[in-house]
Amino acid sequence: MDGQIKDDISLAQWALVEEIRAGKWKNLDFPRIAREDFGINGIEFVNTLFEVPTEGYLKKLKQNAATHGVTMVLIMCDDEGDGCADTKDGRKQFDVNHRKWVDIAHYLGCHAVRTNCRGPQNPDKKEALKWSAEAYNYLLEYAKPANISIVIENHGGVSNDPDWMVSLMKKVNHPHFGTYPDWRRPSDDFDNYTYLQKTLPYAKGMSYRNQPSEELTAKMIKLSKDGGYKGWYGIESTGRDEIKKGVQLLNKYLLGK
Repeated sequence: MDGQIKDDISLAQWALVEEIRAGKWKNLDFPRIAREDFGINGIEFVNTLFEVPTEGYLKKLKQNAATHGVTMVLIMCDDEGDGCADTKDGRKQFDVNHRKWVDIAHYLGCHAVRTNCRGPQNPDKKEALKWSAEAYNYLLEYAKPANISIVIENHGGVSNDPDWMVSLMKKVNHPHFGTYPDWRRPSDDFDNYTYLQKTLPYAKGMSYRNQPSEELTAKMIKLSKDGGYKGWYGIESTGRDEIKKGVQLLNKYLLGK
């Protein structure tokens, strides 16, 4: 898992997005919030919540993380194009747009950049596979010297199809390419347990969410452990109470505390 040799808990910034948008704190405060308010060891950023990421700004962020003993795990990238764009220009732009975040992730010591891969509405799945393989091969070539992994979170479209995702992983077949399973609550059109089960062999991170029952949460944690996943479980359940609940459940069923 790209240097992550043990299981640990991280905090996905999106879990507190409403606080940031309300001006209660800024991205530079994130390391302190994770450590002091939740006792969490890692943080996962969202690119759209950065202020202007100049070198001086990034130095402050690194210093704040070091001060609070927090590992900067990855950067979730939104609004930078689609990994399944249906035009060559779109696929190249996806690559170019994400390069700066690869550079920033490398500077901060993160191990991965999370992308979105949806595609147009109702695409031909075989064509979509070709489009995405091309786009991700571009970006992986750029990210390789920095040793940054590129991962896909299931955020709709083709990325919600676990069999398609496995096909993409096999087609690209790159050691720095992987999945980032989102443990969204199960619904009529999304079986999160089956999704996790199928994409787990390629997982380089986890978007952990508390499930409707403690039993299902425990079952999904067990699936991840038994499947050989070692690394960060990024809590993305919304709000402080749900984050604290997630810490409690992960301590109980993952870390045995």
